Amino acid sequence: MITAYLYENRRLTIQELSTKDDIPEGTLWLDLYKPEDDERDWLSKFSVEEVPEEEDINEIEASARFYQNKDGLHINSLFPQRVGQDVRGVNISFNLRKHFLLTIREEDVGLVRLLRNYLRLGRLKVATPQELFLEFFTLKVDYLSDLIEDVYTVLENMAEEVFESEELDDVFKLITLQEDSNGKIRLSLLDTQRSLRYMQRYYRGKMSDEEMKDIREMLADIESLMPHSQFIFDKLNFLMDAAMGFTGLQQNRIIKIFSVAAVVFLPPTLIASSYGMNFHDMPELSWKFGYPMAIAMMLASAVGTYFFFKRKRWL
Repeated sequence: MITAYLYENRRLTIQELSTKDDIPEGTLWLDLYKPEDDERDWLSKFSVEEVPEEEDINEIEASARFYQNKDGLHINSLFPQRVGQDVRGVNISFNLRKHFLLTIREEDVGLVRLLRNYLRLGRLKVATPQELFLEFFTLKVDYLSDLIEDVYTVLENMAEEVFESEELDDVFKLITLQEDSNGKIRLSLLDTQRSLRYMQRYYRGKMSDEEMKDIREMLADIESLMPHSQFIFDKLNFLMDAAMGFTGLQQNRIIKIFSVAAVVFLPPTLIASSYGMNFHDMPELSWKFGYPMAIAMMLASAVGTYFFFKRKRWL
């Protein structure tokens, strides 16, 4: 799907394009969502270099993610995407051209919808592709900050569940999920930092002071978020260790109960074994009170052992 966005005087005009159309004059943003082969061929008519394929967008090498050619500046950036309790990373290809910003993406990204909504409501003051590009990354940094706050909230609730929950399987799953989410958030932060620094170098002397200030502020925000992300990793490791330790304590209590039960019933077992030997000369065998006496001895030995453990505070 090809969508052209024309934005002037805070009024947004959206045009859905086909492969038979030309790029409208005054287009500020051209978005290709899940482009088919014919749509990529259509875009190649307005490009000097090759249009990047999906494999190119998902490459991790710096030379494939940040480069320049005759079509302008190319940056492939990792955007966070909340899916239930999980966080996924979605790569978006940005091509910053002279007259418009080109984005190519294979998945629906919430921040794209949010930016489009802001444009529709006239909440953004953008007049150039560079300003629109910076708005993308401003929203991204803000969203990453919100995701970190969400992880903080989950950790606060999780700290109570570690010591209150009888079944820790769900706690372990939640810790693993949050560790994975925080890892993706940190990866997105690092990717954003690299993208902004590359753009800062590329547009040095070509951007206004206000735009350069915006980049510096975003870089400063990322630097301030990095320690928070590291703290979350440390907190998750602590909670994992605490949950493992608490699980060990629960298992020790169970083993302790079995151990005490075995020791308590050891004297009665010894008495019962003694009178189960059936030797001919055992004097109690013919005594009519021998059986009640044996039962009483077994009960007394069990009770005595139990109170001995209680006195020693082993129970």
